[in-house]
Amino acid sequence: MTIFYFTATGNSLAVAKHIGGTLISIPQVVDSDNLHYKDDAIGIVFPIYWWNLPVMVRRFLDKANFEADYTFAIGTYGNVTGAVMTRFKGFDYTNCLRMVDNYIPVFDMGAETEKLPKKRVDEYTAKIVADINDRKHMNVKANFITKAMTAIFGRIFKPDKNARKYIVNDKCNNCGVCTQVCLAKNIAVTDKVSFNDCCEGCLACLHHCPQNALHVKSEKSDKRWRNPEISLKEIIDANNRAAN
Repeated sequence: MTIFYFTATGNSLAVAKHIGGTLISIPQVVDSDNLHYKDDAIGIVFPIYWWNLPVMVRRFLDKANFEADYTFAIGTYGNVTGAVMTRFKGFDYTNCLRMVDNYIPVFDMGAETEKLPKKRVDEYTAKIVADINDRKHMNVKANFITKAMTAIFGRIFKPDKNARKYIVNDKCNNCGVCTQVCLAKNIAVTDKVSFNDCCEGCLACLHHCPQNALHVKSEKSDKRWRNPEISLKEIIDANNRAAN
């Protein structure tokens, strides 16, 4: 089994690890010329951003070709899913997993982590893993209104503009972690931190800054999140594209 994943704070990577198999980071392969993959089962695990796929995940799916007896897609989310899973027509199994919502311009991370026990993440993760192991067939559906709202949010949310709103305070010591966790190669560190305009809006740079020196003006709190099952090194290994 091969699983492709996109992760910023570790939620989707944690789910992919529970499912098992060979794990491949989408940022590490998205620019490859040959994206043809063959295995008995192939899956993709990703976060849902504003009722949509992350831009890089969309780009990967447009280029990739899967040859497998069983295909699945799992979307992790914190609040609502929209109609994003209908993008996976032809997949044998699609499902969503509600986890912590770490979009700090809207949600207070302290309050969100307190809600986690009620989301029963472990229980629902185990159910998804069992479904996939049993090669269950199921597809998430969406009505017309949900599809329309998904299309509207897709036009409103422009992740490439997010980096222009980032604030670097005087706690920054130019350690460079932000560049290593940025899956878009959008950040450079010299005598200061600078951002380009290819931001994915994933907020990995904010959540993983060791000094908590990166902020957005509208954030609800200065608390940050990384999935407790995932280390900073795993995030860096997944997202650092400096050698590509």
